[in-house]
Amino acid sequence: MHIPDQMLHGAVCPVTAAVALLGVGVAVVAATRTSNKPGVARFAAVAALIFAGQMMNFPIANGTSGHLLGGVLAASLLGGPFAVLAMSLVLAVQALVFGDGGIMALGANVVNMALVGVATGAVLKSMLSRRPELSLMQISLLYGVAGWMSVMLASLAVCVELAASGAVAWGTVTGAMLGVHALIGLGEGLLTAAAFALLAPRSARGIIGRRAVALPLSAACAITLLLSPLASGFPDGLEKVAANLHFLPVEGVSFWSPLAGYQMSAIGHQSLATGMAGLCGVLLTFALALAVARPLQPTLVK
Repeated sequence: MHIPDQMLHGAVCPVTAAVALLGVGVAVVAATRTSNKPGVARFAAVAALIFAGQMMNFPIANGTSGHLLGGVLAASLLGGPFAVLAMSLVLAVQALVFGDGGIMALGANVVNMALVGVATGAVLKSMLSRRPELSLMQISLLYGVAGWMSVMLASLAVCVELAASGAVAWGTVTGAMLGVHALIGLGEGLLTAAAFALLAPRSARGIIGRRAVALPLSAACAITLLLSPLASGFPDGLEKVAANLHFLPVEGVSFWSPLAGYQMSAIGHQSLATGMAGLCGVLLTFALALAVARPLQPTLVK
């Protein structure tokens, strides 16, 4: 669902960039003030896992693929404010380093996947905090439903932006986008429920020791090295709809990205080139997330 450059026109890009900056700014303030902070390494490991999960395109009907958005999963594991920061960081790394999603459209992608997606999970997380009697399986299933809903809401936001930019009529694009993303959302829901069940804190204080970092980080490395070369090569839902409705932009000169297309050009073997590029993305996301999270932790008074 990453919107490329040249797909949005007019004031949509600057407006969504302003909304994204405002949303991230609010998230920084909220993350600073909240008492329920994830550990620095935990935050970085979950951000790295979201990056890896978004590399794994899975096939759906009619030659189309989808991938994890991860907003609800991030909110369930990190809380709303830190989830917004993790998702925004992942989207920035994808755009700047891998050429995935346009630079001018980065604000729109943050709005759709970081703000809208996380908000869906954050609302559910708040509701679940008042239901301590629910089992892990019940909570996981609810997060799965929220994952499906987040995909539908994000795709609806894309429709609003496309229609506002004049790329395609609202009535034309909405049915097509919601139809294909209803199927993609099923994959999102299953992945979200399974990942939450595996990674959720097991103690009342949310402390699960080294497992809190080792499990998501090792999963991210395994996904990028072993599974990402097997990802579906079909166009994702937005690309497929854009091609069918004839508003897919013609590829041209764009912002130079060192690992464009998730390929390490120095490596001749394509699967290995994809795996190594993905691993670089995981480690870069982890390192940047550490730098982002450290200033948001409480200062210890000696």
